[in-house]
Amino acid sequence: MKSIDLGKTIKAAKKKKVTPLMEQYFNTKSKYPDAILLFRVGDFYETFSKDAITASKVLGIILTKRNNGGEDIELAGFPYHSLNIYLPKLVRAGFRVAICEQLEKPSKEKKIVKRGVTEVITPGIAIDESILENSKNNYLCALHYSGDKCGLAFLDISTGEFHVSEGSEELIDKLVQAFKPSEIIYSRSKAKVFEKQFGTKQYSYKLDEWIFTYDYGREQLIQHFEVQNLKGFGIDKLEFAQIAGGVILHYLGATENKQLEHINTIQRIQSEEFVWLDRFSIRNLELISSPHDDGIPLIDILDKSISPMGSRLMRKWVTMPLVNLHQINQRHQIVQYFIDEINFTTEIENHINQIGDLERLISKVSLAKISPRELLQLKKALFALMPIQQLLSNSKNEALILLADSLHLCETARDRIKKEIKDEAPVALNKGHVIKDGVSDSLDEYRHIVKNSKALLVEIQEKESEATGIKNLKIGFNNVFGYYLEVTNKYKNQGLVPDYWVRKQTLTGSERYITDELKKLETKILEAEDKISNLESEIYEELVNSLRPFIQPIQHNATVIAQLDCLLSFARSATKNNYCQPEMSMDLSLDIKKGRHPVIEHQLGIDTSYVPNDVYLDNEEQQIIMITGPNMSGKSAVLRQTALICLMAQMGSFVPAETAKLGVVDKLFTRVGASDNISSGESTFMVEMNETAAIMNNISERSLILLDEIGRGTSTYDGISIAWSIAEYLHSNSTAKPKTLFATHYHELNELAGHFERIKNFNISTKEVSNKVIFLRKLIPGGSKHSFGIHVAKMAGMPRSILERASKILHQLEQKVIDSDQPSTIPVSQNPEDNAHFQLSIFETVDETAGKLKSAIQDLELNAMTPIDCMMKLNELKKLIEEEK
Repeated sequence: MKSIDLGKTIKAAKKKKVTPLMEQYFNTKSKYPDAILLFRVGDFYETFSKDAITASKVLGIILTKRNNGGEDIELAGFPYHSLNIYLPKLVRAGFRVAICEQLEKPSKEKKIVKRGVTEVITPGIAIDESILENSKNNYLCALHYSGDKCGLAFLDISTGEFHVSEGSEELIDKLVQAFKPSEIIYSRSKAKVFEKQFGTKQYSYKLDEWIFTYDYGREQLIQHFEVQNLKGFGIDKLEFAQIAGGVILHYLGATENKQLEHINTIQRIQSEEFVWLDRFSIRNLELISSPHDDGIPLIDILDKSISPMGSRLMRKWVTMPLVNLHQINQRHQIVQYFIDEINFTTEIENHINQIGDLERLISKVSLAKISPRELLQLKKALFALMPIQQLLSNSKNEALILLADSLHLCETARDRIKKEIKDEAPVALNKGHVIKDGVSDSLDEYRHIVKNSKALLVEIQEKESEATGIKNLKIGFNNVFGYYLEVTNKYKNQGLVPDYWVRKQTLTGSERYITDELKKLETKILEAEDKISNLESEIYEELVNSLRPFIQPIQHNATVIAQLDCLLSFARSATKNNYCQPEMSMDLSLDIKKGRHPVIEHQLGIDTSYVPNDVYLDNEEQQIIMITGPNMSGKSAVLRQTALICLMAQMGSFVPAETAKLGVVDKLFTRVGASDNISSGESTFMVEMNETAAIMNNISERSLILLDEIGRGTSTYDGISIAWSIAEYLHSNSTAKPKTLFATHYHELNELAGHFERIKNFNISTKEVSNKVIFLRKLIPGGSKHSFGIHVAKMAGMPRSILERASKILHQLEQKVIDSDQPSTIPVSQNPEDNAHFQLSIFETVDETAGKLKSAIQDLELNAMTPIDCMMKLNELKKLIEEEK
């Protein structure tokens, strides 16, 4: 957050003589010192002083100066109609923007018009479409820290969604990663705590500590929702969550956002209803974003939504998969129905395509910021609900029929928009021609006057001429007394001028008169344009207000359409990518046949097919799979695809596999990859251990754990020791037996399978041809003894001399690897606590000659050797020893 400090400028200005306009500016600016103030002056938004300097740089507009009571002050501005162009640039650049409007029309009587800030825009409370992304929610987040617990609230003012929760630091981390707020607000006194948890990259804003109190926060919520208590929302016992929710409402009021009828409910985020995904897993599995420039997150594969509402809901489903078996199966059944009933699905899609962003449209009704074109789209959306409801009602799926019954067609709102708003209404109300004819008699009359003013004047002229007998009666206009009737002296002298005519001017050859009828028509003609504009505004405002009772039911409709859109998206993905319907249960096993990675298979070339793999895990026989194999062979892909298949299934999606029988997973943990956190003073290994510790402390019977290359951030001996101990703990601890995929390049860990009944060895197969390695990418039983790291280095283009030297060193080091024939050298216990005092004593120290002797002896085929061959081989080995000396 970038702050503009004009305190010194304002104080200096008050001491000096300034113009009335600049005095008004500085008074307003003093109330919003940390925002760029866009000050409306006529047809321009102006910025002054340091704001002007900043705006000119960010917006690329000309910086000039304005006279301010004898001294110049920096000035930069742009036309008011260009606000939608420049405002997003300021907000995206990290600035808060206060918009100060003229609150009255200029007049000759007033030296300066009244002005006031109508709204403050920040990244977290933006409403303008030019700032928002259609496919993403724009959340404002409030955090309340208290000891080891934290209250949290999320609000998207553009949709009205309001969520709260409270819990541990791990829960807050997970939710912030899942919701990805555009702005976080917290107490000034907790700055160090916040920065330790989230760093300085997150856009944030600090508030005074007094706002973060229970009584104040609760009162804010009760007043806003107009209730006596918060029991109906299920948050009455969540004190920290209430504080965070109250902070958000306070912040909205402080930023001039006061029309908030669309925020009509508050929901508790019940973490127990969703798969536990910590922020590391969301990041490591690349669910909604990828750290790589050319990376593709899972959501890009799954999200084929038609509507923006569907895309936004899909992001929630991807990061918050279900754990309720009934709800999961219900989604699968609807997806299958969409796949089977192609004609039905096509019709539903066509109608959803007509709806647009119903959720944000109805929010604009509450905010009184909906345009005529958007009202037309709202009408179109409401009309599209009718055939959708009919189709769902006539379907053979019980869940779809229930959705149909829950839809509100809102005929009154729909029909009123149709009756009052012109079909060709402009994008903005001030463009005019918004309200249909026949809605208001007064409006119709003024429109008639504007359209037929000349004809109406002629009509009065002809009527008066006929009534008086004055044949050459004329109607004229001047700036002194407006429209008049002009009579020559000939007719005046004949006494034909009636008494109700009022003489206004005498000329040499004629007289000019006015009548009540003529003056009334003149008033109407001169005021018609303003009257039309005012009447249209009044009628339009009344129409928008009449829609307010429909906000909640239309929000519900938007939710239903978003759900349908997501399930249709799953059906499209399943059909296009050959996904299968998973068989879900409450068993504790995962049985995947020919599973594939949903993202990687999309990135392969046309001529390359993905190699599928089988994975079976349970809590009784095959709890932990140790996967070894060459670097780049596909170990990590197997881990990730297993996790993604489980998550996709519990989102409600079909999965990339031939068959999948899946027990519901309640927690999914990953420890994948390595990354330093130097700014926080944490090394690769410290980050790795922090993440691994978080896993070990939160396991459950239904957990799925992915561990990739644990221990590689430290020395080989320490790394193997830690990895061994972790595997042992996961197998033998008394808390739970979580299903685990453990990829490692420590081939020594293959020995674990010989000591623990539920640990099995698998490897990614390879084929060696002419000193080259071919990666077969197939997961097969058994351990691997080689990493083929030198072969990978060769593929990367490493200089030959380095490769040859590496091969020599490798040959020497391989003599020091664990001897698989001597498992007794490893201290093993079924109780991990018994092993706490042991370091793996599994490395024998030998010299290079001994290593060569050992290798030569191991290669001997004694059964095929004659006595003479044996004597010759012994002599050869003796010479080897002598040469080495």
